[in-house]
Amino acid sequence: MKKLLLSMVLAVAAPVAWAQVSETTTTTTTTEGNGTITEYTPGSTIILKETSGPRTYRFGKTVTYVTRSGKVLDADMVRTRIKVGVPVRVHYVGTGDSVLVDRVILDED
Repeated sequence: MKKLLLSMVLAVAAPVAWAQVSETTTTTTTTEGNGTITEYTPGSTIILKETSGPRTYRFGKTVTYVTRSGKVLDADMVRTRIKVGVPVRVHYVGTGDSVLVDRVILDED
């Protein structure tokens, strides 16, 4: 009886013990764009006039606004300082038309 039980346990465990493990690696690239704001819709999009022409960026779920020196802007400062004509840099994740901005950096302090 013990041999039968042991054989059954090994028959069930063997496929699991030699099963192949699959691993997927995803690489996320953060890139920057810079230019002058030509259109700005808070929480939605920002269009920059870049050297290669206009480029539209969509905002991610959370966007941090900072000055060149790294000072984080509060909501009131964003409303007054982020506007058409202001030079900025944007950090974004993704490629092609599927980019999401996570940081907007004013080119001033």
